[in-house]
Amino acid sequence: MTTPVSDGTALPADNRVGPLLRAWRERRRVSQLELALRADSSARHISFIETGRSRPSEEMVLRLAEHLDVPVRERNALLLAAGYAPRYRETSLDDPALDTLREGIEQLIQGYEPYPAFVVDATYNVVAANRGILALLDGLPESLLAPPLNAMRLTLHPEGLAPRILNLREWRGHLLAQMERQIALQRSERLRELYEEVAAYPVRETAEEPAEPVPSFALPMRIEHDGRVLSFISSISTFNTPMDVTVAELAIETLLPADPATVKYLQAMAQT
Repeated sequence: MTTPVSDGTALPADNRVGPLLRAWRERRRVSQLELALRADSSARHISFIETGRSRPSEEMVLRLAEHLDVPVRERNALLLAAGYAPRYRETSLDDPALDTLREGIEQLIQGYEPYPAFVVDATYNVVAANRGILALLDGLPESLLAPPLNAMRLTLHPEGLAPRILNLREWRGHLLAQMERQIALQRSERLRELYEEVAAYPVRETAEEPAEPVPSFALPMRIEHDGRVLSFISSISTFNTPMDVTVAELAIETLLPADPATVKYLQAMAQT
């Protein structure tokens, strides 16, 4: 039995390390020989690991996972499947050990003001947001603003930002495709449930794509705010070589102005 993912590959349901590694290798479209060369091993040894004829060492599991670009959480799963203890911690964001990280994140997103910026976890729950984001959320119902805030629900819910987004069908397609790519990389039931929820939200016929040409360098989100049309380009950043599952799954998203009118409006708002 297998669990299908959006890119056509599948993760084995029996959680043995060999089939799991094979699934990751096939997903990355890497041959056994190519992986062996990258990991300083042999195609025969890789084959024996994938078929269960050889048990990989802890070092080999981590080496293969690194060369296959396996997410940190899934590296722990590979280690467990091979009979080893997890290597990467999963620290709560409330833990004092992450005080410095939280302070740095807050300073970073505040530094983007007046441009909107926020931080989400692996299931798009908002863990930090600046005043630019709060301004865009003004007027939304309390039911959507109750913690934990979820960026996908806030954006795509018919009582959220969706009615204000002028190119909703395009932006919705972009967000759902982004979630599909993440589901293909993570065996997260919560993420899949969130995807199924937001994908089922009705799309109001009044939210139509604009007649103006879309800039070729990136898809903008065009949103109505206080009687004006603002245009934003989304940029997402993650932490380099994280050693903690929680930190690895954090993403910092910034909404950068896509036209001079949006820049001028946001700067004027910041001065009031």
